[in-house]
Amino acid sequence: MQARQLREEGGQRTFVLVFDTGDEAVSGLTEFAGEGGLEAASFTAIGAFGAATLGYFDMDEKEYRKIPVHEQVEVLSLVGNIARNEDGEPKVHAHAVLGRSDGTTRGGHLLEGRVRPTLEVVLTETPAHLRRETDPETGLPLIDVRDGE
Repeated sequence: MQARQLREEGGQRTFVLVFDTGDEAVSGLTEFAGEGGLEAASFTAIGAFGAATLGYFDMDEKEYRKIPVHEQVEVLSLVGNIARNEDGEPKVHAHAVLGRSDGTTRGGHLLEGRVRPTLEVVLTETPAHLRRETDPETGLPLIDVRDGE
């Protein structure tokens, strides 16, 4: 993956990340956030995957049902955010819409995406430092926007 900072203004940095064939998107974003000291960020991306695993959160089971995608797909839309969890580690939360060769789509929570040939990400650090807290009802690490409660 190649990365370049495009600008910085008012505590907000914007980066472009370009993933190469074979890179894994979620782990790459997590690693970039950790090494760059990002506390919180949002991102959008387009490109393509050679394979991916999406997820659908089953509220009754309180876990993601995996949706494997074993084919070349266009990343039509990838949007998400990064926030630190309770242990201070960066956590990527992303949703993707993937286009198949026949024009149909698959969508869901991006669990894993193997880039082929490229993924172009624009990532913007947010000046407010958000944290994820485990929601007792779902078990999901959700962004907590409460201020000091």
